[in-house]
Amino acid sequence: MLLAHGDPSIELVAVTTVVGNQTLEKVTRNALSVATVAGITGVPFAAGCARPLVREVEVAPDIHGDSGLDGPELPAPAFEVDGRHAVDLIIETVLAHEPGTITLVPTGGLTNIALAARKEPRIVPRVREVVLMGGGYHGGNWSATSEFNIIIDPEAAHIVFNEAWPVTMVGLDVTHQALATPDVVSRIRALDTSPARFVVELLEFFGATYLEAQGFEHPPVHDPVAVARVIDPSIVRTVPVPLDVELSGALTLGMTVADFRRPAPEGCTTSAAVGLDHGGFWDLVVRALERIGEPVR
Repeated sequence: MLLAHGDPSIELVAVTTVVGNQTLEKVTRNALSVATVAGITGVPFAAGCARPLVREVEVAPDIHGDSGLDGPELPAPAFEVDGRHAVDLIIETVLAHEPGTITLVPTGGLTNIALAARKEPRIVPRVREVVLMGGGYHGGNWSATSEFNIIIDPEAAHIVFNEAWPVTMVGLDVTHQALATPDVVSRIRALDTSPARFVVELLEFFGATYLEAQGFEHPPVHDPVAVARVIDPSIVRTVPVPLDVELSGALTLGMTVADFRRPAPEGCTTSAAVGLDHGGFWDLVVRALERIGEPVR
């Protein structure tokens, strides 16, 4: 959200929430709190699905804490959510804009996106692209083969990957390269604004949890990499590759299966991120925080 809001080359037109890192109630409050920290106004925020399509709710407190955004003190939201359901906000936003101008950037489970495509199929050819943070072609983080955002609602992911719109998967193979090294944290701390301090406190908390839970010396960030791909495709290198989601494997449920046999079939609509310009990515993030500055509250 901060990167999308702070970069002038894209426009943040709506934010939706879905159960994932924590319950829907908690992640919705977190989104509103981040908007308050950054001074994001004039953008509708809508709560979406409180559970996956088929499966039981599964959250990740060991990484993100009990609030779903532990670390900094979360300010009281300065505004309330939109009265519409997130699925309806997605549909209405896509239909209200010219075809090919709206990119969907889901950074959690894909329940809202799948339901929007099923409820109103007219949005599918109008969406410019779905650039999602999730999956991975080498391995997982919630099981040996599967990434959290995909495995919590693999049926929704299967729908999204198999619709006719273009899909770019920004998975763990690349987001694990987006490490918040001490130099990066120092650059952000030096901005000395409320949003920058908020980010530093998040990174410090993630640093501790990722070290304990997954052995990372420096914490990776995930969601901003998908946003960076939309802002500047040269920062996140991708290749066209057939992608699908495993729904029935006893050991591989939620695995994102990538077929790297070359060449990709003619008409392939799915791509996978395979490389990251680490310096260029963090330059984008720091510049976005600089532009946000110190919001007036």
